Amino acid sequence: MQVISCDICKKKMDNPVTDRTFYYIGGYGLCEACKDNLEYSIKPTIRNKEPFSMEWYRKILGDSLEKATQKGRI
Repeated sequence: MQVISCDICKKKMDNPVTDRTFYYIGGYGLCEACKDNLEYSIKPTIRNKEPFSMEWYRKILGDSLEKATQKGRI
């Protein structure tokens, strides 16, 4: 049995399934709820960006994850 905790909310997950119930994004491990909250929080910023760039997206994603780990929530 494997137990992993989310880097944001610290919730422990028993027997996580990668890319179904537990996600590795930008060097952080996120539960499904935190991943959904992350996507929801950066979606308005992404929609207004023209022209879109993957470098810019990675920077926004990394900054959001760093802030979330410091706060303990997204």
